[in-house]
Amino acid sequence: MPEPTKKEENEVPAPAPPPEEPSKQKEAGTAPAKEPSKQKEAGTTPAKDEEEVSPPSALPPGLGSRALERKDSEWSIGESPAGEEQDKQNANSQLSILFVEKPQGGTVKVGENITFIAKVKAEDLLRKPTVKWFKGKWMDLASKAGKHLQLKETFERHSRVYTFEMQIIKAKENYAGNYRCEVTYKDKFDSCSFDLEVHESTGTTPNIDIRSAFKRSGEGQDDAGELDFSGLLKRREVKQQEEEPEVDVWELLKNAKPSEYEKIAFQYGITDLRGMLKRLKRMRREEKKSAAFAKILDPAYQVDKGGRVRFVVELADPKLEVKWYKNGQEIRPSTKYIFEHKGCQRILFINNCQMTDDSEYYVTAGDEKCSTELFVREPPIMVTKQLEDTTAYCGERVELECEVSEDDANVKWFKNGEEIIPGPKSRYRIRVEGKKHILIIEGATKADSAEYSVMTTGGQSSAKLSVDLKPLKILTPLTDQTVNLGKEICLKCEISENITGKWTKNGLPIQESDRLKVVHKGRIHKLVIANALTEDEGDYVFAPDAYNVTLPAKVHVIDPPKIILDGLDADNTVTVIAGNKLRLEIPISGEPPPKAIWSRADKAIMEGSGRIRAESYPDSSTLVIDVAERDDSGVYHINLKNEAGEAHAAIKIKVVDLPDPPVAPTVTEVGDDWCIMNWEPPAYDGGSPILGYFIERKKKQSSRWMRLNFDLCKETTFEPKKMIEGVAYEVRIFAVNAIGISKPSMPSRPFVPLAVTSPPTLLAVDSVTDTTVTMKWRPPDQIGAAGLDGYVLEYCFEGSDNWLPANKDLIDKTKFTITDLPTDSKIFVRVKAVNAAGASEPKYYSQPILVKEIIEPPKIRIPRHLKQTYIRRVGEAVNLVIPFQGKPRPELTWKKDGVEIDKNQINIRNSETDTIIFIRKAERSHSGKYDLQVKVDKFVETASIDIQIVDRPGPPQTVKIEDVWGENVALTWTPPKDDGNAAITGYTIQKADKKSMEWFTVIEHYHRTSATITELVIGNEYYFRVFSENMCGLSEDATMTKESAVIAKDGKIYKNPVYEDFDFSEAPMFTQPLVNTYAIAGYNATLNCSVRGNPKPKITWMKNKVAIVDDPRYRMFSNQGVCTLEIRKPSPYDGGTYCCKAVNDLGTVEIECKLEVKGGLSFCRLLLQGVPPNIIDSYLRDVHSSNPEEY
Repeated sequence: MPEPTKKEENEVPAPAPPPEEPSKQKEAGTAPAKEPSKQKEAGTTPAKDEEEVSPPSALPPGLGSRALERKDSEWSIGESPAGEEQDKQNANSQLSILFVEKPQGGTVKVGENITFIAKVKAEDLLRKPTVKWFKGKWMDLASKAGKHLQLKETFERHSRVYTFEMQIIKAKENYAGNYRCEVTYKDKFDSCSFDLEVHESTGTTPNIDIRSAFKRSGEGQDDAGELDFSGLLKRREVKQQEEEPEVDVWELLKNAKPSEYEKIAFQYGITDLRGMLKRLKRMRREEKKSAAFAKILDPAYQVDKGGRVRFVVELADPKLEVKWYKNGQEIRPSTKYIFEHKGCQRILFINNCQMTDDSEYYVTAGDEKCSTELFVREPPIMVTKQLEDTTAYCGERVELECEVSEDDANVKWFKNGEEIIPGPKSRYRIRVEGKKHILIIEGATKADSAEYSVMTTGGQSSAKLSVDLKPLKILTPLTDQTVNLGKEICLKCEISENITGKWTKNGLPIQESDRLKVVHKGRIHKLVIANALTEDEGDYVFAPDAYNVTLPAKVHVIDPPKIILDGLDADNTVTVIAGNKLRLEIPISGEPPPKAIWSRADKAIMEGSGRIRAESYPDSSTLVIDVAERDDSGVYHINLKNEAGEAHAAIKIKVVDLPDPPVAPTVTEVGDDWCIMNWEPPAYDGGSPILGYFIERKKKQSSRWMRLNFDLCKETTFEPKKMIEGVAYEVRIFAVNAIGISKPSMPSRPFVPLAVTSPPTLLAVDSVTDTTVTMKWRPPDQIGAAGLDGYVLEYCFEGSDNWLPANKDLIDKTKFTITDLPTDSKIFVRVKAVNAAGASEPKYYSQPILVKEIIEPPKIRIPRHLKQTYIRRVGEAVNLVIPFQGKPRPELTWKKDGVEIDKNQINIRNSETDTIIFIRKAERSHSGKYDLQVKVDKFVETASIDIQIVDRPGPPQTVKIEDVWGENVALTWTPPKDDGNAAITGYTIQKADKKSMEWFTVIEHYHRTSATITELVIGNEYYFRVFSENMCGLSEDATMTKESAVIAKDGKIYKNPVYEDFDFSEAPMFTQPLVNTYAIAGYNATLNCSVRGNPKPKITWMKNKVAIVDDPRYRMFSNQGVCTLEIRKPSPYDGGTYCCKAVNDLGTVEIECKLEVKGGLSFCRLLLQGVPPNIIDSYLRDVHSSNPEEY
């Protein structure tokens, strides 16, 4: 790999042009395009370079670039002429597909903000384009948005321009580099690259050292604040080359193993290892021979940060124009980038190389190009302050400190040669304070004694750490303890050092458990035993680790008397059933065993053989009651006493029995099959709370009681159901407590279930006149055993609560007329059903009724099956019911074919709601058009019905034998005169031998009027006859041939007729056209037509002369020549002229129809469906102009 940084610089020193004046920018805002910089009167170029190249300010006007020509080289300094720059900008603007404004490169100081703006014209876009921001070649900045990076997008509706902004907040030096903005929309793509340079804030120091001379302190230009150390650098580079040859990082990565990549990246300051490997992989591809280049660029270059690099290519034709590019962006001549022409060589110098210059470069000559990669290496990090050997005690905090030459440098720490990796679970922490790097060890131990080293890219340092023990002092020794059984034992000691130790009991190690805990907190050690037991008594010793010291203590456990009542209730109550034996055993504990004494009401219970006695045992005391009585209930006391103390407990003994029976229940309310009953609790509950009640019932005439509830009834009220209406019943109660069920109560008084009916149903107004209102209703849904005596109809005037009966006596009918009502008044109406139990709940009419006759215009409701021709056969009955509306009762008129109907032949029956036309036996003369006219006052409504009476057809008129040859006979016939008032659907042909005259069917359902009968027997003589057929069947008679056909025997030579091939080719032809259609918005619509042609034509559907292709809103079918277009959930936008086009080799045919979709859509709904706004505006204008009265 070549070393361009040193070789080319020694051959041709690059002239340093005058520095540019800093361009003025806002501290926080957008990054505008760079303006041409103003040249200063005096630059920083060395004297040798001034002799070779004169500054541009000294050139006479008009000379242009020729004033810089020399004998064998050509230099380009500054910006290109304004004309050429304008032409290049125009060319770039033509190449841009989507951008109307591209983001421009910019410069910002450390800690300031900068915004990059990209604009996209949305005039031809139906939805928002996709925009992505990248840094370098692959880093997507969408995932980095946050505190220092914000992405924003806006849309200007008037100008229809999308604006995308990327704002960098409080910029840092590592934010510098090449950025890229990409915009995509469907198959369109556009991108733009731009650079960001980040400089340190302006500052002056009186003493400038060698490191600060290379730091940028300017505000915006590339080389501001740079000092010229070219001579010093040359001498130092030569010296370094003699001492240590420079390593080629590209060649090192190329030959290294993948496991060594991270080590090389750390050693040589590679920050983007992944990008370097990608570029190295791209460099390994073989370069093709180029006709434009005699010598191409080297595959890769490397240069130190702040140095200069030289790219050289040699052209085959010196007249070719050469352009240099960096990451796809053309490089312009400036103080940083200097171009030189030297014969066929084209040279690019890059001064003051920074990390942003680390990228891909390529040069183009005509249609050819060659590329290279440039790696800018960070200067090595040196250790300026070495580590120092350290000695510490165990448990102390240890800090190992060093200093390096750069702030926030990458530094690695090692312990005995192994790298230290800090983490949440690691004991090691690393703190960085500028150039200081500190390794912190919390709570050092002897295991931390080792050799520690630190390594940077330019050096390393090491030191030894020694950790020793401190002298141990006993601050608080263990003490002997005496504790009660079940109490906590806590042995505590304190020593001078924070170290671990071991606990033993009677010489054996102590194991931790849920009850026994060992606590170590700093210098304090504890042994905590919860709920002390007798086996916890013994000698305890604590021994600190690493020290020959022990701390002893003794523990003594005592146990006072205790009464264990765990088996009793919370209130220490014992319940016993009267008559049973009670043996109450109470566990006790204590050391020595305590003495137990039982008592009741200050009277001791002695041990012996009485009915109530006490019994003593080593671990329990027992109270015995042989036969429990109700008087034995009360509080019993037990007292325990031993040397450790006393204990007392009170136990309540409760003797319980069955409750008394309740009193007889009372029935308070009765229904059709139910009743409501109440009762009082029993006077004595048996000493136990009443849990509930059981209820039984029986018929009065029966002795069999039936339980009504299997779950206890908690209340003192109950509702028996499912009783027989009209039958007398009795009920009784059982009380239940924890002991059992009481005796039953006395039966209640007999009662009979009986209830009123449910309200009448379907109350409606039948008719209204000026003085009367006729109401009708339906009977109640439930009548019951009491039956239904009649109805009461009541009414009241609007604004009044006084209900007046319309009928004085009960009425049986479900229709009644309220008379003598004032005209124009409004009334409310209700009806009740009455039986032996009383009146039911009323049924109200929902709204007031106006007492005034209303004229309702007539309207005829033609049934759907009568909207088509009504077909019946001769002799069948015709019974048609046509409903109509209209009030008062309308006048009806029937006509047939415009003539009054003869009621002797056709029966007409009219009612208030329908009319019936009835024909007992239909005849063909009854066929025709029947017109119905309904008239109410001045309103007239008409309707028509087509009736067709059909019969079997007559026979064909004539049947002739046209020809006889071989075994074949050709027949022809003429259609019948009488087709039976229906279309002829076919013919049936039969043959008969003259000898037998038995007829056999030859052909059925034949549609033509000529046929050829084949496979006849030679030598026989045949007659033929033909039947006609329509929808009713075959004709009653058949027409027979007058002559017979004789099939001649052998001797006659049969010649096969010669047939020409029939040409079935046919141009497309529509047999069923499209029909203009109306559709409802939101409901599917279909367009149908039929076409024939041979070969099969290709079908194309069009809307408004535009072919419908791959539109999910349309579905196209074609089956047996029937073509269908289905429009899914159309909107008014789908209305228009639809065309079906059929094409084959013989021709083309089209047919059109119009589709109108009713039910308009708003502008917003069309926009949400994805319709472009300009199309929506055009559609709404057309609709408004066609139907202005609707808007």
